[in-house]
Amino acid sequence: MADTIFQKILDGDIPCHEIYRDEHVLSFLDINPLSRGHTLVIPVEPAETLDDLSDEASAAIGRVLPRISRAVLAATGAKAFNVLQNNGRLAHQEVLHVHFHIIPRYDDGTGLGVGWNVIGTLDGNEGADLSSSIRAKL
Repeated sequence: MADTIFQKILDGDIPCHEIYRDEHVLSFLDINPLSRGHTLVIPVEPAETLDDLSDEASAAIGRVLPRISRAVLAATGAKAFNVLQNNGRLAHQEVLHVHFHIIPRYDDGTGLGVGWNVIGTLDGNEGADLSSSIRAKL
């Protein structure tokens, strides 16, 4: 895995505004926030995309993500937020180290803007075939 800015933060080579740290997870404020309180949650384990992450690291993030989200909301006064996680450059991932964004939304419109481009309605036969194929890969 490439030596990313997140790895440099984990190694202590670059400072951050730390929010939470344990043996599996680090959370800190994003230095290019979309809104006040924009927070990153990353695994200590090096992995480029979510599908590369171990079950243990995934579970650790899952345990703290709600707690950190609640703290961000309480500290900022935001009433809503998005959790964003991108995998691969095609999906707009810029830092190739798994990371989750907690992005507070405010009445002033700051935060994450989301477009939802539906490709159509799922055909029943196609859905059955695709869900069967995905289940077989589990």
